[in-house]
Amino acid sequence: MITSEKKAKVISDLAAHKTDTGSAAVQVGIATARITELTAHLKVNKKDFAARRGLLQLVGQRKRHLKYIAERDGEAYLALIKKLGIRR
Repeated sequence: MITSEKKAKVISDLAAHKTDTGSAAVQVGIATARITELTAHLKVNKKDFAARRGLLQLVGQRKRHLKYIAERDGEAYLALIKKLGIRR
C-alpha cells in the first residue's frame, strides 16, 4: 500500500496547479508508484494471485490514462513517460 507521504510527493511533482489532485498525469503517477510497490511484493510472494490480478488491473488503468494523455497532447505524454521512467 502506498503511504500518504509518498502519494503527496507524487501529487506535488506532477500537479499542474496547487489544487490539482485528480488530473490524468497525477493519476498515472500514483498508479506508477502503486505498480512499483506491487511488483516488489510479488517478487517475494510469487503465489499471491489476488495481488497479481490487482496489478494487472492497475496496469490497464494506467495504460488507458496514458492513451488519453497521448491523444490530447503528445508532447505532454512524452514528457510524462520520461519523467516517470515508463516504456512506450
